[in-house]
Amino acid sequence: MSAPNNTAEPQDTIGNVIIIAAPSGAGKSSLVNALLAKDPELQLSISCTTRPPRPGEKEAEHYYFVDTSEFEKLRDNNELLEWAFVHGNYYGTPAGPITEQLRAGKDVLLEIDWQGARQVKRFFPHAIGIFILPPSIEALEHRLRTRGQDSESVITRRLLAAGGEMAHVTEFPYVIINKDFNVALNELQAIIQASRLRTHAQILRHTQLFSQLGISLSDSAKGSEE
Repeated sequence: MSAPNNTAEPQDTIGNVIIIAAPSGAGKSSLVNALLAKDPELQLSISCTTRPPRPGEKEAEHYYFVDTSEFEKLRDNNELLEWAFVHGNYYGTPAGPITEQLRAGKDVLLEIDWQGARQVKRFFPHAIGIFILPPSIEALEHRLRTRGQDSESVITRRLLAAGGEMAHVTEFPYVIINKDFNVALNELQAIIQASRLRTHAQILRHTQLFSQLGISLSDSAKGSEE
């Protein structure tokens, strides 16, 4: 996929791109929803998908639900930051809203798989990658079955795919094992809070202070890149 025409990593904004990936059933969506409720500074990037809505999902809140021809049009017009074909359906991230939010100083959270994470990091190399693991395969299967959203054939397919998805965990600098929900949520919050204290963001947030303290901003910026 070629780079979206309107996508380039902003160099003058405080906002971070935060990628959260996990095999289906690991509890990613529940953690993300709880995180968003606790952190008003986070903006969720809304993906588009060709899969039908699950119970309780709303258009333009959880996903943009589109048909295959509409999705392929977005892809072919180079309007997606990333896209993938997963479990029989297309998923993709519209590029424009992310760069707009970053330029406004917002942190943008993306719920995507490892394939999408690879594509996003081509355009946003400083994106923060977090992978959510289940405590066991048995726990993963239990969660898939008890949520009551998928057919038996879909559950089987997701379990078979989970091993391949988890094999890419080492591509992510942070890993959270979701055994205890509250512990996992606290760990997720800690990673995001730490990302906001990175030198580049602090320089932009407190430019006047850095100057008053006699710190060369060019030297500081160079150090934060290394």
